[in-house]
Amino acid sequence: MRVLTVNPGSSSLKLAVVDGGVVSAADHVAEWDGVTRDELDDFAAAQPPVDAVSVRIVHGGRRRAPVVLDEDVLADLQRLVPLAPVHQPRSLTLARHARNLPAAVPVVGCFDTAFHAGLPAHAATYALPRRWRDHYGLRRYGFHGLSLSHATRRTAEVLGRPLERLRLVCCHLGAGASVTAVVGGASVDTSMGFTPLEGVAMATRCGSIDPGIPLYLVREHGLAPSDVESALNVDSGLAGLSGTSGDIREVRRARARGDPDAALALDVYLHRLRREIAAQAVSTVEPDAVVLTGGVAEHQPELRAELFAESLLGVEVDADRNRGTGDRLISAQSSRTAAVLVTCQEELELARSGESVLADPPTHAPTSSPAIGRSIR
Repeated sequence: MRVLTVNPGSSSLKLAVVDGGVVSAADHVAEWDGVTRDELDDFAAAQPPVDAVSVRIVHGGRRRAPVVLDEDVLADLQRLVPLAPVHQPRSLTLARHARNLPAAVPVVGCFDTAFHAGLPAHAATYALPRRWRDHYGLRRYGFHGLSLSHATRRTAEVLGRPLERLRLVCCHLGAGASVTAVVGGASVDTSMGFTPLEGVAMATRCGSIDPGIPLYLVREHGLAPSDVESALNVDSGLAGLSGTSGDIREVRRARARGDPDAALALDVYLHRLRREIAAQAVSTVEPDAVVLTGGVAEHQPELRAELFAESLLGVEVDADRNRGTGDRLISAQSSRTAAVLVTCQEELELARSGESVLADPPTHAPTSSPAIGRSIR
C-alpha cells in the first residue's frame, strides 16, 4: 500500500510517501504558517497515485485507534482544539483539505494520544473533584504516541529482545518534549497530561508549573486568560528563559558566548528532563533502557552526553557510539542501564496505522470523549 503521510508541527510540515514500509519521497517545510495548503497540493500532485492519506492529529480524546475521517469525526476533533491549540487546528485544516484532493482516497486520522489510552487509572487520574473529572473529561491523555510507537519497536530490535519483556523510559525531545514509561510495549505513565503543556520545559512551552501562577496573574494583575495561555504555549520554556527563539541550537550557541540567561535556560531544561526521567523510571520499577528520539535528541550529541553526565540511572555514554549514526546503543558496556538513540520516523508509524485501519476496519467508530465535547462545544 502506498500512503501519503501528513505530519503538521507547531511551525513546520512534514510530507512523505511510504510505499511498502519504505519512504519513497519526502518534503520538510521548515516554516509553515498552518493555513496554506499549497505545500500539500504540490507534493501530492508530484507523486504517483496513493491508496490512502494518513494525517497526524495530536489530540484524539479517548480514541484508542486510528480512524477514517468523515465530517462527524472531524467535528468531534474540532471540539478538542482548546486542549491542543498550537497543533490541532493545523492538523484539522490539512485533514479537511486532504479529503478533497483529486485522488479521492480514504483519509485516516492517527492520534498521538492513542498510545496512552490504556494508562492505568492511578497514572491517568488527576486529584480533582470527581464532578469535574466526569463532566469535563479531565484526565492525563499523553502525547507523542506515534513517535513512541516507532521508537519502542526499534529499541527492541536494537537490543535484540522482545518488546513485551522490556521496561523503557522513552524521551521524545523536539520542540515539544515528553518522557514516558513503557512496560511491555504499553504506556504506564507519561509527563504530558490533559494538554501538551505539562511536563518538562520545552522550546516555547513552560512545562509543569504551580497552577496557582496563572490564577495569580489573572486575579491579581488583570492578565487576560487568552494572553496567559499564549504566553505559556509560545513565550515560555527555553525561549522565555533565554530570550531566544527557543531553538536548542540557538540557546547552546548563546551559552557558548557566555550568555548567562542561555546558561540558566539549559540548566533548567536539563534539570527538569533528568527529574522526569527519574520519575518515569519509578513507574517502570527498574528500566532496561532509556530511549532518546526526536530532532533534539538525534542532532545534539553534546547535549546527550550532558544529559547523562552525572551517570543518570547508571547510564555511561560511550563517546564513539555517541558520535555514530543510525539507530544504536550510545551507552558504554559498563552502564547499569542501556541508552538507545532512535531516529524519529513518525511517517512510518502514520503509514502503518493507516494500513492497519484500512485492512481491518473497525466494526464501530472508536470512542471519543463526549464529556469534553459537551464542555467546550
